[in-house]
Amino acid sequence: MAGYIDPTKEVFGVFRNNDRPGPIQMLNLVRFRDQAAYPDGRQISGADAYAAYGKDSAPVFSRLGGSIIWRGNFELMLIGPQTENWDECFIAQYPSVAAFVEMVRDPVYREAVKHRQAAVADSRLVRLAPSDSGAGFGG
Repeated sequence: MAGYIDPTKEVFGVFRNNDRPGPIQMLNLVRFRDQAAYPDGRQISGADAYAAYGKDSAPVFSRLGGSIIWRGNFELMLIGPQTENWDECFIAQYPSVAAFVEMVRDPVYREAVKHRQAAVADSRLVRLAPSDSGAGFGG
């Protein structure tokens, strides 16, 4: 079964049209391929290809006000499919929907994302609205 790597045009349209004011947060869960799948056949690991994506996309991400607000290392799936595990787990924050859309349309980013596409076997990208923290569950 093929993994989830890129959004569909339909879902991206819904994402773009929900342009509420304020920042957005994006929960990223990423699983790498053992070997990156570049169209030109170059041989590097998925982890190294993803590192290249991070390095090459960083100037655009930073210029548009993006930041990583949380990062963690996957340890165990307590509730959920035991076959699901993740190599990268983080939350990126953007100042607005427009900033995220501008990033994915930027020519430098579009070149960098080729490394992500080669690196990733499966991923989840979940849009979140920032909310107040609290002492307990259930808001």
